[in-house]
Amino acid sequence: MKRLIHFSTIVILCAVLLSSHFPAYAQPELPTPGGTDPISLKLMQGFPTPPDKQITAANFFKFPNSRWTFHHLREFKPTKNIWSGSGAPSIFKRDIQNLGTIEFNDDKGNRTTIDEWQKNTFTDAMIVLHKGKIIYEKYYHAMQPEYQHVLFSVTKSFTGLLATQLIHEGNLNPTALVSRYIPELKDSAWGDATVQQTLDMTAAVAFTEVYTDPNSDIVGYAIASGMAPSPPGYTGPKGVTDFLKTLKKNGKHGLGFKYRTVNSEVIGWLVRRITGKSFAEIMSERIWQPIGAEEDAYVWVDTLGAELMGAGLNATLRDLARACEMLRRGGKFNGRQILAKEVVDEIRKGADRKKFKKGNDWRIGYSYNNQWWITHNAYGAYEALGVSGQTLHISPGAQMVVVKLSSHPVMSNRATHAFNTKAFEALAKKLSNKPH
Repeated sequence: MKRLIHFSTIVILCAVLLSSHFPAYAQPELPTPGGTDPISLKLMQGFPTPPDKQITAANFFKFPNSRWTFHHLREFKPTKNIWSGSGAPSIFKRDIQNLGTIEFNDDKGNRTTIDEWQKNTFTDAMIVLHKGKIIYEKYYHAMQPEYQHVLFSVTKSFTGLLATQLIHEGNLNPTALVSRYIPELKDSAWGDATVQQTLDMTAAVAFTEVYTDPNSDIVGYAIASGMAPSPPGYTGPKGVTDFLKTLKKNGKHGLGFKYRTVNSEVIGWLVRRITGKSFAEIMSERIWQPIGAEEDAYVWVDTLGAELMGAGLNATLRDLARACEMLRRGGKFNGRQILAKEVVDEIRKGADRKKFKKGNDWRIGYSYNNQWWITHNAYGAYEALGVSGQTLHISPGAQMVVVKLSSHPVMSNRATHAFNTKAFEALAKKLSNKPH
């Protein structure tokens, strides 16, 4: 019984934290969004909190507890702070509009509104910028503007941004082998994989992410990273870097896309190796302070204190909007060029869509480039995505940014992808006055 309980904990943690793509998918029946409000359920209210309302390390990812947990994660696991700096935050102009009543056809052809879409996709907070102004900002349930919300795999995209900037500066060669920079990985899957193949997740790694299999590699990753507890007598890798060394090659690099969180951790290792700094330091110096962030962000760390650069970032809604607006403007924001325009252009151009299709059959028309999801739609939109509905949607053609933070009970974004796409298209059409 203890082994079964232990494994169930690992499954929940692995599935929530690491994947935005499942090999097989079936839409389960969803609970009523209004009936899972953590305030009405009185979760973590009162002192002391009644036992049946307490959220602990044993149940903090179990839905609906996650509706509270997703903006309280540092209370359960160790973190590093990403400092916003000592200066005043940058100021957004505001021109609030009633976008919630915009009507559109959902993915099933039914008429709905932006308000209904948010409710039915378990939104915690959403902000929309148009031409740099806040035109819509909403918080739901227990979420507040100053709360850092978990981003899960959105973290990968910030890791990709930093790596792409290092490439632009000439400090990282995308065609070089990963092992040139990290000789510790010379006998691993990345021994003969290039930096670019790792960035685009076309490196052929023998790594499985099957959450119902106790022998899946994702379980080992979860234990090494500290996301899941070590079983009794565990003698495996301590920390993510030691775990990465154990993974071997499976096939030929560069043939097709396959979503593997471990590739992002390798990119994170490259960024830290080249800069000689932690992810928290780099993010603070290169992005969070320059954008004039309003609040500190933070990132989970593994059992050895190294940041999880594939899943660990937590930040506020407005600060994410600042980062996205910086990207929409070609790397320029808060009166300075924060990232090179060439970095943003490199990400926006996307990658080989045929290679992408081999590993993802439901994000039709997309590609994956430098840890970003590229839509190739009429507005040139690109996205950072995390499980349970974390989305940064940057739409240059509509001069629009949307940040949507959620606590959806279904972890895979496949559950909401088509619905979200329709909503983003409706917003872009409204704001751009284009018939796309």
